[in-house]
Amino acid sequence: MRRSSPLAAFVATGLTLIVPLPAVPAHASTGSGAYVPGSAGLGDPYFPQAGNGGYDVGHYTIRLRFTPKTRHLGATTTITATATENLSRFDLDFSGPKIGKVEVNGERASYARKGQELVVTPRHGLPSGKTFTVEVSYAGRPKAIKDRALGVTGWIDTKDGAVVLAEPDGARSWFPVNDNPRDKATYTFEISAPEGLTVLANGEPKNSGVAGPRGGYRTSTWEMRRPMASYLAMVAIGKFKVTQGVVDGMPNITAYDPSLAKEFKHLHGITAKAITWESKILGDYPFSSTGGVADRLGVYYALETQGRPVYDAGMADEPTIVHELAHQWFGDSVGLRSWKDIWLNEGFASYAEWLYQEQHGGPSAENTFAEHYKHKAGSAFWKLKTGDPGRNGMFDWNAIYVRGAMTVHALRRKIGDETFFTLLRTWTKENRHSTVTTQDLIALAERLSGQNLGDLFDAWLYKAAKPKL
Repeated sequence: MRRSSPLAAFVATGLTLIVPLPAVPAHASTGSGAYVPGSAGLGDPYFPQAGNGGYDVGHYTIRLRFTPKTRHLGATTTITATATENLSRFDLDFSGPKIGKVEVNGERASYARKGQELVVTPRHGLPSGKTFTVEVSYAGRPKAIKDRALGVTGWIDTKDGAVVLAEPDGARSWFPVNDNPRDKATYTFEISAPEGLTVLANGEPKNSGVAGPRGGYRTSTWEMRRPMASYLAMVAIGKFKVTQGVVDGMPNITAYDPSLAKEFKHLHGITAKAITWESKILGDYPFSSTGGVADRLGVYYALETQGRPVYDAGMADEPTIVHELAHQWFGDSVGLRSWKDIWLNEGFASYAEWLYQEQHGGPSAENTFAEHYKHKAGSAFWKLKTGDPGRNGMFDWNAIYVRGAMTVHALRRKIGDETFFTLLRTWTKENRHSTVTTQDLIALAERLSGQNLGDLFDAWLYKAAKPKL
């Protein structure tokens, strides 16, 4: 993220029902042990209710039909998951429209909604190690999630359609999900929208839009075949100017609202240029296509939605595009295990901007670092801990973006360029499509450099004070 300074599957509307069906009691004994409820939440220090225990999601298939005129969404999400314990029931994160039905392994299941939790009780217990499917059908008008500290996320209506931007916990606004970055999955999107509108999503298109049973709608299918955190899932529906090309042998698909033509006319070219440069510095690009989407959203930020970042109006400058594409390595492929380590995403992506400027006629990273280091000790610039800024500070510009990049540069100064650039490529290769912590980075840096770096990281990440050089 970068801020500025088939139709039968769709459910008819109706009341949300709690269906009374028999279920395995929480402690029913079987030959393989007791069946227990999965936990509500995974205990993330900033979002303790986000995500759920007892299962691991492998794939989401999201089928939806959207009518921009009425803002009505009809959808069915099918989740394929594997139980990690004997489950009597489990939770999903969902704050979206009214539910019509829930099925587990093809059988009706009972359910209840408690805040952001959708509690599902299947007819039969789910044995540990077994794969199961959950199908949730729902309909109504989805609403964005508004947070005073974190801004607007989730399903965002636009003048002619909608766009999804879900960092950190907005995915639950439009589909039922295990909404924690550590549970990555692959995705299929089948999206029906009125003819004349373009549909984009993560991954690659599988068709160019298929006319549905009802005249006036077309269904587009997109697939993301690499593991993806739920907050990076994206759809964009509306009128767009689409450009398709190839960069480094893979599709480059960019699109912008026609009203933004003057601002984003260079999006396609800069995207190709940035991807080629970043692949040389950071290692092989981790996905099978790239691109970008620009629309008038009114959120005042851009987001690194996987494979195809989204840009709000006013976010068309080259450094921002470099930043969001750097996230494809730092944050998307190499993902977070905990939101308190958000600096790993933003610090490295911001430092990619510094490196790009350094190698394209701009100031050196050392000069950029030095300018920021001039902030006086005791000033507000140093007031938050970069490595643990708190929930409300996780997108603080100074603590996370600037000082995150300064931490990366301080590491570069300490271990030297040869080891540092080896570290970048090793980090993205060894942790490809997985999740990490700050301690993983420290361990790798110490292994490659042969140095004890605990004091350096402690000073730059875990003290609200100006570090000494």
